[in-house]
Amino acid sequence: QVQLVESGGGLVQAGGSLTLSCVPSGSIFSINDWNWYRQVPGKQRELVASVTSGGTTTYQDSVKGRFTISRDNAKNTVYLQMNSLKPEDTAVYYCHADRIYFSSTIYGRDYWGQGTQVTVSS
Repeated sequence: QVQLVESGGGLVQAGGSLTLSCVPSGSIFSINDWNWYRQVPGKQRELVASVTSGGTTTYQDSVKGRFTISRDNAKNTVYLQMNSLKPEDTAVYYCHADRIYFSSTIYGRDYWGQGTQVTVSS
């Protein structure tokens, strides 16, 4: 059973930076689209950034110009570089892979990381 393993969360002061990373725990062939979501208690999980298999990126308006999503296909890893962090960025961040290929034709759908806490102090 493949799991997504996240790292890089922590406590940072406002204006600081953090980089999150996410990688599958086992051997895979490739990953289609990667997404980063975040969630605060009492609110719905929200999409923060996405990167397609072709490298096209999209961002939530509130993080545009501050966050950068990237992927390393050789390592099957996705990153979220977060700069100029604000207290309102405080949340649990989750990586998500919409489709993981185990061969050129066999895949599974909808994989989530365990979540990593990002806390931005004012």
